[in-house]
Amino acid sequence: MSTSPPPISDLPVLKLLNVESAYGPIKAIRGVSLQVRRGEIATVLGSNGAGKTTILKTISGIIDPRKGSIEFKGEDITAKDPAFIVQQGLSHVPEGREVFPLLSVHDNLVMGAYTRSDKDGVARDMEAVYGYFPILRERSSQDAGLLSGGQQQMLAISRALMASPDLILLDEPSLGLSPKLTKEIFEMVVRINRERGTTILLVEQNANMALNASDYGYVLENGRIVMEDTCAHLREKDDIKEFYLGMKEDGVRGERRWKKKKTWR
Repeated sequence: MSTSPPPISDLPVLKLLNVESAYGPIKAIRGVSLQVRRGEIATVLGSNGAGKTTILKTISGIIDPRKGSIEFKGEDITAKDPAFIVQQGLSHVPEGREVFPLLSVHDNLVMGAYTRSDKDGVARDMEAVYGYFPILRERSSQDAGLLSGGQQQMLAISRALMASPDLILLDEPSLGLSPKLTKEIFEMVVRINRERGTTILLVEQNANMALNASDYGYVLENGRIVMEDTCAHLREKDDIKEFYLGMKEDGVRGERRWKKKKTWR
């Protein structure tokens, strides 16, 4: 993943300010503020249940926030209908892929472009995604439900690209995949960002892969952002090394990791 970084604008394409969302009486995210600049890959790291998926669902309109605001390309999209948000140029690749299992690979891709009317552009993007993931061309007439987990993840990402989005929300792309397939998926995510300039907000439990692929990162714990920095700096933070990358400090022997207090400095 040594591809040169993309040109990144100082202006955010996405901005969350003090966003709070809940499932009934249970608060899932609490006062979350973050931004994603145009052209970058930003990542939200956190353990299972930290609220990562809730952030993406709130952005894409699946969950209405109880507090706070969300801006996309300078426009307020807080609690807007998901169909409206998609039409503004935001695509969501959900956790677990969620392809249309009874439709062919080709028809899944066509569904991704349902908001578009530029037939020539759609045809070019169809060829582009087949170039990124050649196995999808080979399986284009096959029902998507018969693909392997890795192939379904490739299809889900490609379906999002078919909308020609300004921003892709990518939820746990490594879920259920082998290390080899995970590496291939992350390499392709970086390639798409570098070649197309597509802005990406990634949430992921595999901190090592996410930090290596992304430009800027946020650490989420119990629904709150506890740290943010460039990914290059986050990789050097002691708490990130120990609690997310599994690296112990020199000289630490026998100390229970779960008893050590995080400092988040």
